[in-house]
Amino acid sequence: MTRASLDKQPQDVATMFDGVAERYDLTNDVLSLGQSRLWRKEVARAVDARPAQKVLDLAAGTATSSLPFSRTGAYVVPCDFSLGMLRVGKGRHPWMPFTAGDATRLPFKDDTFDAVTISFGLRNVQDTDAALRDLYRVTKPGGRVVICEFSHPTWAPLRTVYTEYLMRALPPVARSVSSNPDAYVYLAESIRAWPDQPALAARLQQAGWSKVGWRDLTGGIVAMHRGTKPGA
Repeated sequence: MTRASLDKQPQDVATMFDGVAERYDLTNDVLSLGQSRLWRKEVARAVDARPAQKVLDLAAGTATSSLPFSRTGAYVVPCDFSLGMLRVGKGRHPWMPFTAGDATRLPFKDDTFDAVTISFGLRNVQDTDAALRDLYRVTKPGGRVVICEFSHPTWAPLRTVYTEYLMRALPPVARSVSSNPDAYVYLAESIRAWPDQPALAARLQQAGWSKVGWRDLTGGIVAMHRGTKPGA
């Protein structure tokens, strides 16, 4: 198995990510032209983790995305369904409580976390709506969700250039740096098939989240959605 298909069978997606785990962070930096670091900083600001708060970082991979939350003094749980990613992450950050889990059936009790976040992972879940509902379930009343995901550029010329990059430039670049370049063909296809910013906001509202909004990053190549679980 070298790549997943757009029906996103969980075992296929997990196996694909197992195959890219060792060089995943490097590949992301290269393919995003360094923008992935900027996006992580914006997510950290939006999550606004505080000392002693509990934060769930879903689709955390090797926990590169979890480190900014941990540095604030928050208790961060990096969770992923790729065991290969978790093994690499645990080797790098042995003190972190890595947890294997499916986004649609999270292994946590109701009302556990002050904040939940997922970056560039919701697109790979087979049932997006079930994942949004389960994130809602494990969040405390008054808690927050932050979702960072590839989206749709809002400026037509940028959208054209970006689409060309995804389908023409990304695969050869991936071949030069990734341990499993075929996986990045799936990446490009899944980005093109993903809902736009208003459509994802509507799905968050349908899952129960309130005060839903989004902010475009890098011209809408990435969008950061936010929401709050009602309650004190």
